[in-house]
Amino acid sequence: MGLYNRYVGPRVVSCLCAMQNITEERAKVVPQATGVVLEIGIGPGLNLPLYDPARVQSIIGVDPGADFLRIGTERHANSRVPLQIIKAPAEALPLSNALIDTAVVTYTLCSVDDPARVLTELRRVLKPDGRVLFLEHGLAHDEKVAGWQNRLNPVWKRLAVGCNLNRPVASSFERAGFRLPEVHHYYLDGAPRSLGYLCRGVAVAAA
Repeated sequence: MGLYNRYVGPRVVSCLCAMQNITEERAKVVPQATGVVLEIGIGPGLNLPLYDPARVQSIIGVDPGADFLRIGTERHANSRVPLQIIKAPAEALPLSNALIDTAVVTYTLCSVDDPARVLTELRRVLKPDGRVLFLEHGLAHDEKVAGWQNRLNPVWKRLAVGCNLNRPVASSFERAGFRLPEVHHYYLDGAPRSLGYLCRGVAVAAA
């Protein structure tokens, strides 16, 4: 799978994540970002056209994957907001404490090595009044759909370069010490239910 994981898989995943129905969901999240923004899993830069330059001071984009970053080179260069790209894992962010106003996490927790560690790092780098804006696919509440997700996950994870179908989203934030003043669970229009169970919302550090 070496050549596939390096050349084919990242492009397939990037194309899937750029589909119109997914872009419409991103557009419900990304324009809410303000101030100094951290985007983890920035890779191909699909969110960059959606940031509001009048509200965002700068963006720090973090991604460990050189192959995904390479796909996003043109979008990175055309960012309407000052952008710094850092090649690093989200489990060990090379950033100071309490630096970030808004963290943006879209279609990323499904593929990181350690989601709990990533969320702990987000809490560390967020300002006390900072927010996480998230849009993730994950484990469905419907038991039948969840059962299919669990059965399909080993194969899907190989085909989709480490993406998991069956990770819980909202409860992961809560276990990491966040509260969710806004959260929505629903199926993505036009997608198979096993692939398209979405969790979208806002997370803030619990008191």
